[in-house]
Amino acid sequence: MSKERILVVEDQPDISSLLKIYFTSQGYEVFTAMRGQVALEICSKTPPNLALLDVNLPDMEGYDIGKALRASPRTRHIPIIFLTARGERRDRLIGLGEVQAQYYIVKPFDIEEVHTIVKNQLDDARRKNQLHPVTNLPTADLINDQLRQLLSTQGWAMALVHINGFETFTQSYGSVVGEDVLKFSALLMNEVVNDLGSTEDFVGHMVVGPTFVATSAPDRLKAICERLIARFDEEIGLHYNYKHRKQGYIEVPDDQGEMRQVPLMSLSIGVLTSQDGPFYDIRELSEMAEETRQRTVQQARELGKKSWVTFGRAH
Repeated sequence: MSKERILVVEDQPDISSLLKIYFTSQGYEVFTAMRGQVALEICSKTPPNLALLDVNLPDMEGYDIGKALRASPRTRHIPIIFLTARGERRDRLIGLGEVQAQYYIVKPFDIEEVHTIVKNQLDDARRKNQLHPVTNLPTADLINDQLRQLLSTQGWAMALVHINGFETFTQSYGSVVGEDVLKFSALLMNEVVNDLGSTEDFVGHMVVGPTFVATSAPDRLKAICERLIARFDEEIGLHYNYKHRKQGYIEVPDDQGEMRQVPLMSLSIGVLTSQDGPFYDIRELSEMAEETRQRTVQQARELGKKSWVTFGRAH
């Protein structure tokens, strides 16, 4: 299981350093930012499990960071705790009301009390099964919530992204290296969506298996999928040893003990849009997306491709 990530946004170096040293010693991975824009870039690339925000920053108020996190489907679930010298009633109302932060703590603070609050918030998020334990991407209920929102609108596209050959890879290389592939894939999806998508786009990771979900507008998602395929095929070889990378496959025994060749991992992506509907519930949408993705595997084989994407349901 990956370390839980905490983002500390604080422009006072001594306080920032104190928080980083303390929470790192407690087993967390800690990111720090002294400016709001840097904090937002961190959140878009590697969303944290929790954000500790100061209000007074050189380039913007911490409230603006919180509102930006709440406005995006990819970060709206992140627990926010304000840690600030601004303790007036009006400030608290903005933080707890407009931003919908979980806590508002006024400096000076007791660091062990802050840790208890942080731990409780992370435990609560874990109990709700909101984040994947390896990639920290939204999962389960958060994915379902996003899909329900799609079904109530028009002009959307959804991609089901599966890593082919992942199970064989983990059997050969071990589960720890398999987790590295999942983290690489999650980081890659976030990077591509950041480059080609918008703040309204969503990236999630199914609870079981190497399957991801992305939602966007149809034209953006087409470009996202094409970039994903190109980047994945180009970079996935780095997770293999030299021999496997050079020959382009792994040899594994089948049920009869005969050796068979399994190609290096690739992506199969099935894309549906609102035009492929109507879809009456998220179960129908998910099943149809999986059917579309499975057609991709056959098409890739026929075309001699590694990764491939199929758009639209079969009629």
